[in-house]
Amino acid sequence: MKRVGVFICHCGINIAGVVKVPELKERVKNIDGVVSCVDYVYCCSDPGQKLIRDTIKAEKLEGVVVACCSPSLHEATFRKACEEAGLNRYLCEIANIREQCSWVTADRDAATSKAEGIIATIVEKVRHNQPLERVRVPMVKRCLVVGAGIAGIQAALDVANAGYEVVLVEKEPSIGGHMAQLSETFPTLDCSQCILTPRTVEAGRHPKIKLLTYSEVVDISGFVGNFRVKIRQKPRYVDIEKCTGCGICLEKCPVRVDAVFDRNLTRRRAIYRLFPQAVPNKVVIDADSCRQLQGKKCGVCAKVCPADAIRYDDQERFIDEEVGAIVLATGYELFDLSRLGYYGGGAVPDVIDGLAFERILSASGPFGGEVRRPSDGKVPKRVVFVQCAGSRDSTQGVPYCSKICCMYTAKHALLYKHRVHDGEAIVCYIDVRTPGKGFEEFYRRATDEGVKYLRGKVSKIFRQGDKVIVWAADTLAGKKIEIEADLVVLATAVVPNPAGVALARKLKVALDSNGFQTEAHPKLKPVETLTAGFFLAGCGQGPKDIPETVAQASAAAAKVLSMFGTTELFHEPVVAEVDEEVCVGCGNCQRTCAYEAVKVDPQRGKAVVQTAMCEGCGACAVSCPSGAINLKNWTKEALGRMVDVWR
Repeated sequence: MKRVGVFICHCGINIAGVVKVPELKERVKNIDGVVSCVDYVYCCSDPGQKLIRDTIKAEKLEGVVVACCSPSLHEATFRKACEEAGLNRYLCEIANIREQCSWVTADRDAATSKAEGIIATIVEKVRHNQPLERVRVPMVKRCLVVGAGIAGIQAALDVANAGYEVVLVEKEPSIGGHMAQLSETFPTLDCSQCILTPRTVEAGRHPKIKLLTYSEVVDISGFVGNFRVKIRQKPRYVDIEKCTGCGICLEKCPVRVDAVFDRNLTRRRAIYRLFPQAVPNKVVIDADSCRQLQGKKCGVCAKVCPADAIRYDDQERFIDEEVGAIVLATGYELFDLSRLGYYGGGAVPDVIDGLAFERILSASGPFGGEVRRPSDGKVPKRVVFVQCAGSRDSTQGVPYCSKICCMYTAKHALLYKHRVHDGEAIVCYIDVRTPGKGFEEFYRRATDEGVKYLRGKVSKIFRQGDKVIVWAADTLAGKKIEIEADLVVLATAVVPNPAGVALARKLKVALDSNGFQTEAHPKLKPVETLTAGFFLAGCGQGPKDIPETVAQASAAAAKVLSMFGTTELFHEPVVAEVDEEVCVGCGNCQRTCAYEAVKVDPQRGKAVVQTAMCEGCGACAVSCPSGAINLKNWTKEALGRMVDVWR
C-alpha cells in the first residue's frame, strides 16, 4: 500500500471559513493509506510548496493529495513541487474542496463531512495511480493564421518578424477585415486606413508570410506541433501574377451589382477590388454576376486587359500545408438589420447600421466622405443614433453588451457634427460605458461639441413621408417623445462571424452560448483553447476595440513563439490505452472520439490510439462495450474503488 500524504489548504478563509479544517485534519488521518496529514494557510505559496517538498522527503511519501481549489488553477504548481522532491508528478492529485465544497455548502458540519469524502476518493485514486512520463512530440515550426483582419495581420507579423514562417488565410479577395471599412478610429480620430495600410502592405510583402487570399480552411487534422491543413483557394478568374491592378477593366465592365463592402449603399462592377488600398491590389471576378461566366456573351474585361490577366477557365485549387500552431482570428459581423423590424431595419432605407455610416463617412465610400441620405442623396440635418440595437436584449437580440458601441456612436455623432456644421446629432442611450484609456474624455468631447444625449429606450422607428420617426422614452424627464429624423444609425450588436463559428465547430474548438470561441481559462489562459495548439485573437472570442484586438493578437503570437522556442513538445500522458486481448475491433471508440485519436487497424482488427492526438476525455472508454479501453490512471477499477470509499 502506498504511503500517501494529504495537505489541506485553508485558502485564507475561502475554505477555512466554512470547512472545520482542524476537525477535517483529524478525520483524514484515519483514511486508509494516509500516513501524514498537514494543513497550511496557503499551500500554493513558496512556504507551502516547501512544506510539501520537505514532508515528501521526511515521510518517504509515495503519493500526494492536496486538498485545495480547482486543479485548473494549481495542479501544475503542486505537481512540479512533488517532482522537485523526487516524486513522479502523476502521483500527485488535487481534491477540490473549494469550488466543489466550501463555496457551495453553507452548513459547516456538512461541508466538513463532504470535504472528507472528496479527499477520501482522491486518496483512493492516488493509491491506484501509476508513475507516468510525458509523451515527447516533434514539432513543425510554422504557424497558420486564419483570418486577415487587424488581429490576424498583427499575429502573423509578430510570428514572422521572429523568424518563423506563417500561412495567412483570408476568405475575402483582400486583407484588412472590417477595419478597412472604417473612416476614423476612436478616441484619437486618426484615419483608419492610415493605421491599417502599413500593416497590410508589410504582411503582403513579408518574406516569411505566405498570403492566401480568397481562400478558406477546409480541414485540419493532426495534433499540436503537427497539424495538416487543407485550404481551398477559390477561383479569381484573374491571373494574380500578371494583374497589375491598373483598373481599366473596372471602368469597362458593363455589369453593376450591390457592393457588400460598402454595405450595399452603392454598386460595383462584376470585376472589382474591395477598396483602393487593397492588398493584394488585384481584381477578382464575381462569378455569380459575370455575364461571361454565366454563359452569356461579354468578355469585355479580357478584351481591354493590357496584361492579358483574365482567366475565365480558372478553377478552384486545394493547398496542403503543415503547421505546428494555429491562430484563429475569424472576426465578427453585425447583428442582421432585418431582424430589427421594429426599428425599421431592412425596410426603411434611411435606417442603417454603424458600418454603413462608416462607409458614408469614408473618403473612399459611396459619397466621397460627404454625409448623405441613402434614399435620396440629400444632406441629413438631423441624425438619431440608437444605442444597444440588438445588444442587451435577450428576447429579440443578444443578451451581452457589445462593448464598442458607446464609443463608436460618440465618434459617429462627433464626425457628423464636423461634416454637417448646422446638423443636429441625437444619441438615444440606456447608459454610456467608457472603460478605455481616453474614452471618457472622448465622450465628454462629443457632448461639449453639441451632441445631445437622450437617456431612454427607443420603442419604434418607422417612415413617414420623407422623414424617419423615432418613438422613444426620456427616462430622466419621465415622458414619451417623438423625433423627426432625416437619418437613423443603429449601433447593432457585434456577433461572431458565421464562417468562424462553422470552422470552430469543425475543429471542435469550444464555443459559448452566443457562438464566440471560448478560451481555456478567462483569466489565466485568455488566448489559449482547450485544444492544444489552437490560439484565439480578436472578435471571434468576443467583442473588442482595435487596441484590445491588437493586444490579444500579439498575446496569441507570443504563445506561439513560446511554443516554437522549445526543441520539442510534451503531451500529457493521461491518454487512452487499448487491451488488445479484449478488443474486438467494433469501432465504437473510433466513432466516439472527438479528436480522431482512435482508429481501428483494418489489418489486425484492433483499436489503435494515436497518443499525441488523445486529450484524455474518456469518451472512448465509456463507449467500449467490451471494456478494452481505459484511461491511464483513470481505470474502471480505480473509479469503482473511489465510489466505494465515498459510500
